[in-house]
Amino acid sequence: MEKLSNPRKTIEIIQKYKFVFQKKFGQNFLIDAHVLDKIIAAAEITKEDFVLEVGPGIGTMTQYLAESAGKVVAVEIDKALLPILEETLEEYENADVIHADVLKLDIGKLVREQNGGRPIKVVANLPYYITTPIIMGLFESHVPIESITVMVQKEVALRMQAQPGTKDYGALSLAVQYYAEPYLAANVPPNCFMPRPNVGSAVIRLIRHEEPRVSVKDEALMFRIIRASFNQRRKTLQNGLNNSPEISTSKEQIAEAIAALGLPPGVRGEALTLEQFAALADKICG
Repeated sequence: MEKLSNPRKTIEIIQKYKFVFQKKFGQNFLIDAHVLDKIIAAAEITKEDFVLEVGPGIGTMTQYLAESAGKVVAVEIDKALLPILEETLEEYENADVIHADVLKLDIGKLVREQNGGRPIKVVANLPYYITTPIIMGLFESHVPIESITVMVQKEVALRMQAQPGTKDYGALSLAVQYYAEPYLAANVPPNCFMPRPNVGSAVIRLIRHEEPRVSVKDEALMFRIIRASFNQRRKTLQNGLNNSPEISTSKEQIAEAIAALGLPPGVRGEALTLEQFAALADKICG
């Protein structure tokens, strides 16, 4: 079968099956072979790899993955795409499709059953509206993942790799960098998709740390502190924590913990490194 990265072939398949794009699923199909090659290269896919693809669409990237990987399992939520995928992936015996919501799927069980619990690589052209829940869900579930290479909205990619003191730095930056090392692999303009999105996109690779980047007594508390620090960016760190229903510590304890780190009372959350947030959580935790 001719590759779906040819826009003419994509149109032909869509028309054949009378497929209607679902806005609720954030469907934008890649139609650029150069970008697809960049994704495969960035993910460093080899015949030794088991790849989990989230949201294969009509199978454009799945075809490329199946040619490079040992095994590909693609998780698709839209039932209307299943017959299309059956045709477009017919030639690829190493590619399987699961009809499921990836946020509800037991990926740990899938990896144990199909890859013996060994680390996998995740590759996806993610729907922008659920990018963060999918990525954080994969990390927080402690599924054995070597790397996640995803197409996301460009501003989200910038936030993932942002450093303290910059406008893009926030809770997502800290959460991603706690689990992985982000690397921006490519910028992708809207004309590489069908239909064209209203925003630019980027390919970002997240290489998982063997151990989280910092050691912290209470991981959940640290992330509550991080969220509270960025919920109202204009507030000081102290006021943000004092006003958060997620933080039950007294004003005095919060002030003492901030001072114990050698930070000024008026410091804002955006100035703190991940290491400082971990230290703050340990101080508050006692």
